[in-house]
Amino acid sequence: MIYASTFPSPVGALTALVDDDGALIGLRFERRPPPDGVAWDDARCAHVRCELDEYFRGERRDFGLELRPRGTAWQQTVWAALRGIPYGGTINYRTLAGLAGNPAAVRAAGRANATNPIPILVPCHRVIGTDGSLTGYGGGLEAKERLLVLEGAAFTARAARGA
Repeated sequence: MIYASTFPSPVGALTALVDDDGALIGLRFERRPPPDGVAWDDARCAHVRCELDEYFRGERRDFGLELRPRGTAWQQTVWAALRGIPYGGTINYRTLAGLAGNPAAVRAAGRANATNPIPILVPCHRVIGTDGSLTGYGGGLEAKERLLVLEGAAFTARAARGA
């Protein structure tokens, strides 16, 4: 069974999805509704909300939640590489591909980054353009910028204001 809870955050409403063991399998921004058939249960997702609240207050840099993102072997490799980017750090897509073991697979690494089911905790927001600019983000560029500012990360500006 999958359990869900939606709660407010500084980057908009977030919906956490956990499995029977309480492991986080998904975190969705407001405009991405959860799949059909989930059981809404705030209590089963309270530990996720607690750690995210601490993160947004600047009290948490590392998450202690068990994560179980579902994806292909390549996606899992890229998502593991993302988890290695330190709080406040940024890398570009070429570096991400290299960390995932295939420096030539820049586009594939970018696609895996874009399909990350657990944003924020698997910090895909820490991947920016080669020139230091912000590039696409599932929660929107404004959310990406807010997360990077919260973490004190270095970046230039949004690639396309209003995108």
